[in-house]
Amino acid sequence: MNPAPLSGLYAPSLSLVTDLYQLTMAYGYWQQGMQDREAVFHLYFRKAPFQGGYAVAAGLALAVDWMENFSFSEEDLKYLGSLRGSKGAALFPAEFLHYLRELKFTCNVEAIPEGTVVFGNEPLLRVQGPLLQAQLLETALLTIVNFQTLIATKAARIREAAGPQDQILEFGLRRAQGFDGGLGASRAAYLGGVDATSNVLAGQRYGIPVRGTHAHSWVMAFEDEPTAFAAYAKAFPDDSVFLVDTYDTLEGVRHAIKIAREMRANGHELGGIRLDSGDLAYLSREARALLDEAGFPKTRIVASNDLEENLITSLKLQGARIDTWGIGTQLVTAYNQAALGGVYKLAALRKADDSGWDFTLKLSEQLIKTSIPGILQVRRYTNEKGQPRADMLYNTAEPLPEQLTLVDPFDPTRRRPVRSEASFKELLEPVFRAGKRVLELPTLAESRAHAQREVQSLDPSIRRFLNPHVYPVGLEESLNTFRTNLILEKRPQRPA
Repeated sequence: MNPAPLSGLYAPSLSLVTDLYQLTMAYGYWQQGMQDREAVFHLYFRKAPFQGGYAVAAGLALAVDWMENFSFSEEDLKYLGSLRGSKGAALFPAEFLHYLRELKFTCNVEAIPEGTVVFGNEPLLRVQGPLLQAQLLETALLTIVNFQTLIATKAARIREAAGPQDQILEFGLRRAQGFDGGLGASRAAYLGGVDATSNVLAGQRYGIPVRGTHAHSWVMAFEDEPTAFAAYAKAFPDDSVFLVDTYDTLEGVRHAIKIAREMRANGHELGGIRLDSGDLAYLSREARALLDEAGFPKTRIVASNDLEENLITSLKLQGARIDTWGIGTQLVTAYNQAALGGVYKLAALRKADDSGWDFTLKLSEQLIKTSIPGILQVRRYTNEKGQPRADMLYNTAEPLPEQLTLVDPFDPTRRRPVRSEASFKELLEPVFRAGKRVLELPTLAESRAHAQREVQSLDPSIRRFLNPHVYPVGLEESLNTFRTNLILEKRPQRPA
């Protein structure tokens, strides 16, 4: 099941999901006659989130849907025509609005598939096409890819902590940043490795399995806890998980066992109990002992309460007997990192006389914020088992030398020669050609399976949470030399 993710959920046109300066720049390009100059932009992040060693690329399917539906409706144009500048004149003239009315998406787009592990400075998307069009894509692509990649990465880390056997349920909708934040987070979390969501709309839209228990209010609505559990069991005789900490957790477990015996006598089994407060390591061990002693070894123990990867790791080290993790706030809000920090930078612009490319870069006082010029591709070298060993960024507009060397973009003294027989794959794949989609997108379930394979292919030293090993990502040597020379050319020379 892979329904269209955006169109039909919101307004038919989402082209105004942009910043005003994208439209003012577009008007400026149009006024200068630059609107059709061929340009190349790269979307990338600089550092992996959560002080981790990797990220999981996500959001491509949503971005593709947005680009396929890119156009300005009459309602959009009417609104833009109503905008006024500081002196009361129309911000955008009627001639420009007519241009937008007729605008058709004609860009080429390459992208790294969803679920692929990625690293800093690697283009997740490369957009090549008319300058005005490529500029107008920036904000929407960033808001989609930044958030989806951030949440998918958080989910992958939680999966790493929980291990392959435990169930992970995403319970975050009530704490998400609005409906759209909750819906997007559920999608990305599933892609990153959770098993199910409580978000029913996400289940409907994306085919994600939906799961849930009951709230404390259910227990509080009845005269006592056993009565509440019995009523829930009557309603869901084969799908009951009892929340046991409304009054006293271990007494709640005993009450759950009492009702579980009644359920078994009628041919049904209690699915699980949920712990939502207190010392989860201690309580889960005690609950497991009570359930096992009573003859319910298969009854699952679900835990919730602001869980995330570090706390899950700690609970496992403490011997917690939890086999299902309900993750909410910490996942859907990416609690300890608010944003991925992805950027969208111009890297090449066709010369006005069409004689070749002007390669561009953004300078900064910090080398990490200085962009990489060229029409970039990412090549991933792998070992004999297909595991990633190193990634190389190179400029597809220039021929590659016979002998390849990777250069650390932040320390040019760190170099790594590439064996001529080394296996590799190119990560950026064609998605659009002249505005027409040429890639058949995988289902969300397929992307999820790809993500799990990708993360597990990384060395454990890269996956660890504390001080992960730095995966090598280098510039091809001639690209590094060109970039350095371009920096020297563009940087003002101030006398000492």
